[in-house]
Parts: sequence; C-alpha cells; structure tokens
Amino acid sequence: MKIASFNINGVKARLPALLDWLRDAGTDVVVLQELKCTDDQFPRLEIEEMGYNIETHGQKGFNGVAILSRLPLADVRRGLPGDDGDEQSRWIEAEVAGVRVCGLYLPNGNPAPGPKYDYKLAWMERLHARAAELIATEETAVILGDYNVIPEPKDCWDPKVWTRDALFLPPTRQAFRRLVHLGLTDALRAVDQSPGVYTFWDYQAGAFQKNWGIRIDHVLLTPQAADRLETCGIDAETRSREKPSDHVPIWVTLTP
Repeated sequence: MKIASFNINGVKARLPALLDWLRDAGTDVVVLQELKCTDDQFPRLEIEEMGYNIETHGQKGFNGVAILSRLPLADVRRGLPGDDGDEQSRWIEAEVAGVRVCGLYLPNGNPAPGPKYDYKLAWMERLHARAAELIATEETAVILGDYNVIPEPKDCWDPKVWTRDALFLPPTRQAFRRLVHLGLTDALRAVDQSPGVYTFWDYQAGAFQKNWGIRIDHVLLTPQAADRLETCGIDAETRSREKPSDHVPIWVTLTP
C-alpha cells in the first residue's frame, strides 16, 4: 500500500498540478492539506474520475483536509478530539484496508509568542493524546501531513534563519519529540538520515533552485505500521512543475 501526503496550497487553484501528480504517483491513499475550500466546493468529479473515493473536511478560505483512496473508506472521523470548540478543519482519519490513515494540518503558530502559538502547542497536546490512544489499542496507523515542525537543525537549510520561528522554537521541537517518543517512527528518517532533504520551499528568492528548504511534512508510524515499512520518499521534482504548491508530496509504502 502506498500512502502519500500533499499540502496542495489551494486545491481549486492547483487542481491541474494535483491531477498531474496523481496520474504519475500510483498512490492508493492520499491525504491533502490546505484545501482552502468548503466541502461542496471541492473538485470531486475530476478526482473521482481517476478512481478515488473522497472524504473531505473543508473550511472556507483556510485550512481544510481530505482523504482520497482507491480502496473503500470506513469509520471516517473529522476533527482532532479534545476540544469541541475548535472550528478549524485540520484533522481527518479513516480505516483503509486495515490501516488507520490520519491526515493532519498542524497549526503554523506564528507569530510566537502569542495566541496562535498557544493554539499550536495545545493542538500538539491533543495530537499526543490521540497518538497515545492509537498506540495503546495497537492499531496499524499512519499519521501524516503538514506538521509545521522542523524537528532538527539538519531539517532546514540554515537554522539561524529559523531560530525565532514557531516551526523551530524549542517548545515546538520538544512537543514533536514527545510525540515520537510515544513509540512512533519517523518514516523518512528510518530510511534516510541525509541532511538537505526538504518538503517545502518558499516561492520567493529562488528558494527551490537554491535548495533553501525545510522538512515540515512528516509520516509517523505506530509500531504495527513501522513493522510493515518498506520505504519512504519525497517527490521533490513536483516543485519544478507549472504552478506548483510550495510543498511537495511525501509518501510511504507498507508491505501487505
């Protein structure tokens, strides 16, 4: 099974880029972030014609997540547990062929300090609780998406640039480590420890051409999923295509 994550940065604006990638990628399941549209505005027809079942959790103009699957989707859940008052569409999960696929768009948190950063850390606490539940019930689960976390200095082109950014602040990285230390596996780092491996490049200053990137899109696996890990990769070349997202897809393959 090949499972991928792609922050599309506006699904309607970048639909051609998404469709081109879907034709090439051979994915069974895809989680999307930053739809920037409501559920009724999602371009279902074009994607359904490619053989995908679709579940969305949209939001007007901001956020929004979705799951696309060539396999049947069951037990679909929207919204990260732990805060009934949270109106931001940042979490969706479903059962796919015995695998719990959890797609997330973790808050950016800037400017920090401030209420947006407080929301980010509180959201990460809720994520920690949900991940702990998945581990306790021994689920084969893949928790993937745009985490808006730079875990280590080698995950950004110049740590000095990011020192005061919410993506790289010590409490952010500490919360991510606490998450991993529950017993989750960072799929990419399990197969590739190289520096300079990124999933995001800003549109400004020729960042992609200079490889001024950061690694903020991650795939975390519960122990049962990690036992089935075959490989993990990043489709960096999509960033050089026409009208690209500022993120690129990250994917993982699991053995049967």
